[in-house]
Amino acid sequence: MSAVSKFDVADDVAHPEVSANSSLRSVIEASGYRPYGDWCWDGYKPTIVALAKAYGLTRLLEIGGGRDPSFSPEEAAEHGFQVTINDISSVELENMKANFGTACFDVSGDISSTGIAKGAYDLAYSRMVFEHVKDVEQAWTNLYQLLAPGGVAIAFYPTLYCPPFVVNKFIPESVSSAIVNLLYKHRTADEDPKFPAFYDHCYGAPGLVEPMLRDIGYRDVAVMPFYGHEYFINIPVVREIDALVSNLARRTNFGRLSAYAYAVVRK
Repeated sequence: MSAVSKFDVADDVAHPEVSANSSLRSVIEASGYRPYGDWCWDGYKPTIVALAKAYGLTRLLEIGGGRDPSFSPEEAAEHGFQVTINDISSVELENMKANFGTACFDVSGDISSTGIAKGAYDLAYSRMVFEHVKDVEQAWTNLYQLLAPGGVAIAFYPTLYCPPFVVNKFIPESVSSAIVNLLYKHRTADEDPKFPAFYDHCYGAPGLVEPMLRDIGYRDVAVMPFYGHEYFINIPVVREIDALVSNLARRTNFGRLSAYAYAVVRK
C-alpha cells in the first residue's frame, strides 16, 4: 500500500447518481474514485464495470492484455461481457491461460489490415500499456475507429513527472532492465517481462492530455490523476520526502506530480 494512500480518506462521501447521460467523470466518481495510488489499482476493474453498466456496454476489447487478462472468463460471464484480448505479440496471446477471443495488432499502428470492422467494440481498456506505446495520439485515434458510437475507452498508465518514471524514461533500457531484475525477482522474461517505456502523452495533468483527445473527436473526456507509489518504500528519507511531495501535490491537485492516471473517453 502506498505511503500516502490513506491520508484524509472519508468513508461517508456521497456519490452522485449516474445514468446513461452522465459524464464519464461522474460515473467514475460514483464508483468510489479516490486520488490515491492504491485506489487506482484496486478500483480499476470496478471502474470498468461501472462504465459498462452506466452506458450499456458489452463488447469489450482489452488492449495489451496478452497472457494476463484483467477479467477471468467467469467474471466476464457474470457481467455479460464479450471479451476480446489484444496484444502486439502473438507469443503473449498464445500464453494466455483464459479462453477469450484474440486480436493481434499494434494499437498505434495501421489497423486497416486487421479485418476488424469499425465500431466493433463498445468498451476498450488497458492497464500499464500506454507508457509502452510510441505514438499515443495514433493509438487513441485507432480506438476512436474501433469504438461504436457511444463507446468508451479507458487507459490506466504511470505518469510523468513522478520521479521513478522520469528515471525509467531517461536511463538506458539495459540499465532499467537490470534494476528491475535486481529488485523484482518475479519479473522474468517468461512470467512478467519488462518492455521499453516511452511515456508519450503519459501525464496526470488534464491540460496536457484532454485537448489531444478532444481534437480526435471524443465528445467526453476525463483525466483522473492518482498520487503516491511504492517504488521508494524500502529507501528511508527518500520515501518520506516523496510522500510529503505526493501529499502536497494531491491536496493541490497538481497533476504533473501524480504517479498514475486514468484517461477516459467517450465517442
